[in-house]
Amino acid sequence: MPFPGGVGNTHDDPKAFASLLHDVETKIFDALPDETWVYPGHGNDTSLGAERPHLPEWHARGW
Repeated sequence: MPFPGGVGNTHDDPKAFASLLHDVETKIFDALPDETWVYPGHGNDTSLGAERPHLPEWHARGW
């Protein structure tokens, strides 16, 4: 699981990044409420509500 700060390293592969971000948005953010607590593969535990506002930043940054 990604977070916080992004969906994780896709090794500068734009297609891999787009695919991963799409999956995270549709399978996690669109499916679960903000109160959902997540235990990411890196960084501190967080909630979807804390990370949701950062989605546009992740899109713009591209990683």
